[in-house]
Amino acid sequence: MSRQAGFLISRIKHIGGRLFEHILDDKNIDAFNGAQGNLLYILWQGDGIPIRELSKQSGLAMTSLTGMLDRMESAGLIYRDRGDKDRRKILIFLTDNARALEKDYNEVTEEIENIYYKGFSEDEIDQCENYLQRILHNVEEQL
Repeated sequence: MSRQAGFLISRIKHIGGRLFEHILDDKNIDAFNGAQGNLLYILWQGDGIPIRELSKQSGLAMTSLTGMLDRMESAGLIYRDRGDKDRRKILIFLTDNARALEKDYNEVTEEIENIYYKGFSEDEIDQCENYLQRILHNVEEQL
């Protein structure tokens, strides 16, 4: 029997992304898209981080991230600041507009979590997330 974890994770990511966009559309949320939502989530945990750190936490290549940040800055979601200590390092901060969107994002992610974990017990959810964390750790070690 062949293992399918990579295929299944890829399908979940692809379909989950489409589902996220569908829920955003149903809720008339057009201030950000799913990919931008991932970056906003990271920044809601603590903004003022360097672009390289955002790249690392999001898993996005710097080339992809730069374009996304340009669009997010144009949309009034983030701003870039060089900071005081190391003027070569560009830090990414949320705008007040982006901070106000966190509640909308949380509603969408709660709806998706309910879909993902439909029929799962709390123990099964914990177990699943632990396995996914381990897989993530394993693949991150290879980079």
